[in-house]
Amino acid sequence: MIALSRPSRRAAAVGAFTVSAALGATLLVTSPFTATAAGPGELRIHDIQGNTRVSPHVGEQVTDVAGIVTGVRAYGSRGFWIQDPRPDDDPATSEGIFVFTNAAPAVAVGDAVTVSGTVTEYYYGGAARGDTSLTQISRPTVSVVSSGNELPAPVVLDADAIPAAYAPEGDPADGGSIENLPLQPEKYALDLYASLEGMNVRIEDAAITGPSTAYYELWVTLQPEVNATSRGGTRYASYDDPNPGRLKVESLVPVAQQPFPTANTGDTLGGVTEGPLDYDEFGGYLLAARELGTVVPGGTEPETTRAQDRKELAVAAYNVENLNPSNDQAKFDRLAAGVVNHLASPDIVALEEIQDDSGPVDDGTVTADVTLTRFTDAIVAAGGPRYAWRGIDPEDGRDGGQPGGNIRNVFLFNPDRVSFTDRPGGDATTATSVVKQRGKAALTHSPGRVDPANPAWDSSRKPLAGEFSFRGTPVIVIANHFNSKGGDQSLYSRYQPPTRSSEVQRLAQAESVNAFVRDILRVQKNAQVVVLGDINDFEFSATTDALTAGGALRSAVFSLPADERYTYIFNGNAQVLDQTLVSPGIKKFDYDIVHINSEFAGQASDHDPQIIRFKP
Repeated sequence: MIALSRPSRRAAAVGAFTVSAALGATLLVTSPFTATAAGPGELRIHDIQGNTRVSPHVGEQVTDVAGIVTGVRAYGSRGFWIQDPRPDDDPATSEGIFVFTNAAPAVAVGDAVTVSGTVTEYYYGGAARGDTSLTQISRPTVSVVSSGNELPAPVVLDADAIPAAYAPEGDPADGGSIENLPLQPEKYALDLYASLEGMNVRIEDAAITGPSTAYYELWVTLQPEVNATSRGGTRYASYDDPNPGRLKVESLVPVAQQPFPTANTGDTLGGVTEGPLDYDEFGGYLLAARELGTVVPGGTEPETTRAQDRKELAVAAYNVENLNPSNDQAKFDRLAAGVVNHLASPDIVALEEIQDDSGPVDDGTVTADVTLTRFTDAIVAAGGPRYAWRGIDPEDGRDGGQPGGNIRNVFLFNPDRVSFTDRPGGDATTATSVVKQRGKAALTHSPGRVDPANPAWDSSRKPLAGEFSFRGTPVIVIANHFNSKGGDQSLYSRYQPPTRSSEVQRLAQAESVNAFVRDILRVQKNAQVVVLGDINDFEFSATTDALTAGGALRSAVFSLPADERYTYIFNGNAQVLDQTLVSPGIKKFDYDIVHINSEFAGQASDHDPQIIRFKP
């Protein structure tokens, strides 16, 4: 563990100069600043920050708070950071703070300034989200004292600096909040970051674990050996192990002046990246880079799975991320190439997020024939088979997802390899059930929806069940897209452990699907059932436990080495959201998660597809 005492650097005193005032802040020019000891009643930055997440002076007016400007942000939440070059001896109290100006700041890095204003705690996204607040000085009057000063030396963040534990347990007397607990930066990663809030920090040659995004950000890990994936990422292994070394990186230089680099998982942010440590609602603590390193390619390439042999049935699942006719042809072509070239044209493909024929236009349309025709045409153009499809149109506006889109689950199948057993009568509200036919489990409606009237499926996609025949053997496939994680408290929440409120609905959904599979197995003990899709939950979750309860199913993800278990990357964490589960009648199988999207800045979808091969 490195020592986190702040190096003392005294500002140089140079002559004042004239600058224009920034809207939202008053900017004054004063006599040269000479660092002196704090007089009676004078507050310094570490006094304002205090040793908890909330300032002991919140709501108070402060006068002539001195510091050196270490970063300026002229876009978004506009303002600048200052840092006291004369630190105290308490590692829990930050020496930096953000000054919110509401307009482009008229200060420069290296300016020595004094700031008067109101101490506030700002909750990005609102306090109800549960995230930590950012301590700042608002409605400021700013006096530039001198310019060209040496910046306070950065705190270097590396593997040795980050505690192994992520967050303390919240105070039960305070609703589980950690907001008012004294910071323990030597013990908890979230406390370390909080103790450095607003301070000048540096990382060097950091492993990139989350690709650059359309919002000009990327994710690195400062602990690349912790839960490492096989391709350079870091894996979310359990609720108790959220990878404390993850950190988001943004640039303080507007992209119009310097384009943000394109990066993939497995690349390196080479050299020095340095700037103030900031916080926002989309990932928590981040390095607002005044100086941004260079992306060094790591050579990560999209994966390709093997083709099934003649006697193997190949069943895949692919979340195609709101596919609809308004998407450009390039998206259809990339998704099609994924099916043909990277998944080797599976016999059955369960699709999630197929939108209706008018896409996000909320006009009452529920059919998806145009969407599916265009997609299957693209697959043929890519050299794949002419897939047929089966699905059930949802009721308008009842299945969640993008408003107007009416997303649903759909089966594609290659009629040259597998046949679909059609049993009419299934619709958006009619449940399919299980009967015995010639000693085998059969669906009353195929395609049919599983338990659609159950409140577990309110405002969520209903499971789609279909009966297939491969080489004379019936196989029942159930395509799923469970409730999203929207509404859950974040890993960096001020409530620890965070509440996963969305899990309640997924748990009920898992119980519904498990009960349906048990119905099948009661009719035919050795029935071959595949349950797959976007489960929106982890392999170690209560949702997975409910799906597999009673031995009705087992999750194929556990057949993979731990470092290959991920289908999605969120906030730099590679994680399982998509799963394939099989009934005991499927004794041997070959399962693969095909990493073609989640690790790359250029994505056809935000999910990686998965595929299972077995001999019925």
